[in-house]
Amino acid sequence: MSPCVCWLQLTLALLLTLAAPGRGGGNCPATCLCPDPHTVDCSARGLTRLPEGIPLDVRRLLLSDNWIPRIPADFLVLYSDLVYLDLRNNTLSRVEAGTLSTASRLVFLDLGSNNLTEIAQGTFGESRSLIKLRLGNNPYLSAVDEDAFLGLTSLRELELERNALSTLHVGALSQLPSLRLVRLEGNPWVCNCNFASLFAWLMDNRQKLPNDIKQPIRGQGTPARLLIGLPSSGAPDVDSEWAAAPPHRRHLTPKD
Repeated sequence: MSPCVCWLQLTLALLLTLAAPGRGGGNCPATCLCPDPHTVDCSARGLTRLPEGIPLDVRRLLLSDNWIPRIPADFLVLYSDLVYLDLRNNTLSRVEAGTLSTASRLVFLDLGSNNLTEIAQGTFGESRSLIKLRLGNNPYLSAVDEDAFLGLTSLRELELERNALSTLHVGALSQLPSLRLVRLEGNPWVCNCNFASLFAWLMDNRQKLPNDIKQPIRGQGTPARLLIGLPSSGAPDVDSEWAAAPPHRRHLTPKD
């Protein structure tokens, strides 16, 4: 076999290896899969921190079902092409203000099923491209600042179900001009003036609620409970949510 033919075969084999689905060549983090040039899938890898070596041109980053406790404030500075970020079912307790301010193209963000305790003002840094935001199933999430979602002018879907919210300032929702769907069911709401304002807003925006709780159903409680998805017997407490959580999310002691 001539040297030219041998070299051609080696070159072709290398190109086929780089193009094949799977790890995606040398640009893929060692513990992850890269099914296409712009997707990095590090789901369920037992990670305790963000992986190194993520390609700068990543568009879909999947990090769900790990043990990641925090996101460095400068993490997204280099990933200007990122449009889809899934951090569901980790151990995040907070997201520092400004962390997402550089994610100018981010459309989908899932922070559900973590240990977040509050959503402060500036958390999302006016991410004007964000369309869907999942914050549900955080059993310790008890506070959402009135301006937590300020600047999210493209946000269409907001999920805040099954958290520990006893109150929510109506301004957090009313300043979202593109909102089409909001989920609030399964929170331990307290009936006070803030709740009355929230209830009035929900009545005026019933079309933005999930289909299964838009209309009253006989025998399932008052309209207020129906609108926010509470059972007629009463609101669920945080401990019951904690007990039903996946085992790796029970690392914190339930609140008294």
